[in-house]
Amino acid sequence: MVNVLLIGIGTTTFSALESLISKCNVQGLVRNIETESAVDDPVITFAQEKGIPIFSKISQSEIKSLLLKFQPDCVVISSYNQILPPAIIELSTFLNVHYSPLPNYRGRANVNWAIINNESCAAITIHKISPELDEGNILFQQLIPIHSDHTVADIYDRLNTIQRQFLAETVIKVFNGYQGIKQNSVEATYCCTRLPEDGEINWSDSTRSIDCLIRALVSPFPGAYTYFQQKKLLIWQAQILNNPPVYVGRIPGRVIGRSKTAGYVDVLTGDGVLRLFKVQFVGQEITAAANIIKSTKSTLGVRISDLLIRIQSLETETTKLKENAK
Repeated sequence: MVNVLLIGIGTTTFSALESLISKCNVQGLVRNIETESAVDDPVITFAQEKGIPIFSKISQSEIKSLLLKFQPDCVVISSYNQILPPAIIELSTFLNVHYSPLPNYRGRANVNWAIINNESCAAITIHKISPELDEGNILFQQLIPIHSDHTVADIYDRLNTIQRQFLAETVIKVFNGYQGIKQNSVEATYCCTRLPEDGEINWSDSTRSIDCLIRALVSPFPGAYTYFQQKKLLIWQAQILNNPPVYVGRIPGRVIGRSKTAGYVDVLTGDGVLRLFKVQFVGQEITAAANIIKSTKSTLGVRISDLLIRIQSLETETTKLKENAK
């Protein structure tokens, strides 16, 4: 049986572990956890149930120590945020699970970017790790379609299912000598890291672009957002309105319709109308859009007038504080 060390800190690790324990000997799981969150982590719970040792330090020096201690036949990485140097890679056979159709979409946040870019498909690729970013030989690859109503959570669920089915099988093939297929690096494309602040909606963008952004950032990601009444408003569910009324006088972000009973709010975009269903002020419960946005005189997003009002308010508060301090 193949001895495997699994490294994983993200949402894909659970299905990776499920696959590996079915056909391999998992010597340990490297996963960064806090003591108070371990109880709520299904990956940790599952590993503990199966008697798999858990190593919570994910630094490269710690990983090197584990490699020297266990000398695994294979190291599998499924959701890890560091690039390992050649000095570590040469200690074992390293495989990486990458949710994109390599050589396209190397780098970070690949599924999110695929939906944001309105791609027709996503993919899972299992490849050998080389010193260059996501460059090693492809050992397994399968594409899946992205439909217009798919969220990032939907795509992850489907890719996790494929990983669960084929990861251990691929590890065994590599252990038995399979080398895979070399990537054509000339065709490579890359994705940069995404930060929570990258999710701000520009209402002047096309309806499709905004819809893609919202679907790409649903939970467990931070969510696409706008501003309403000078507060951050997360948008969790929306839908493109087909055959909307044609507005030749258009202010992107302006509310043009609302249904109290159905709970939705219709908002103008750069070229159409987006219907909002589920929204959330930060720190409050998710609710129907119509429960928060109650007027067609409302405009979503930050405008210069909003910023000026806020600046004036802060200046007034500062002046009062200085006067009181005298």
